[in-house]
Amino acid sequence: MTETTDDKLLQQFFSDNRKEIEDNGFSRRVMHHLPNRYYRISQLWSLFCFTLAVVLFFVLDGLQLVLGALRETFTSAIQSGAAELDPKSLIIVAVVLVYLGYRKICSLA
Repeated sequence: MTETTDDKLLQQFFSDNRKEIEDNGFSRRVMHHLPNRYYRISQLWSLFCFTLAVVLFFVLDGLQLVLGALRETFTSAIQSGAAELDPKSLIIVAVVLVYLGYRKICSLA
């Protein structure tokens, strides 16, 4: 009971004695001049990781591995009786997979 009375008294006191201090854009100017350190660090980290991934992809012959895996997939699909697949469907699937991969890479940055 006294807790709510005290709360009401405190709220009334602070609302009656509230004084506004003119800012005149000071806070905005200060925030604008502060360095955005975490944004810069995250950008540098993303650039470093992306560069490292590209270098490792080519050093470890990733393109050849991807092409080999695709070749094996298509060969096994054709051998298992999927020769009736429409080439347009395969192109659509490839475009969708490339698009999703691109979106995933862009979301990491």
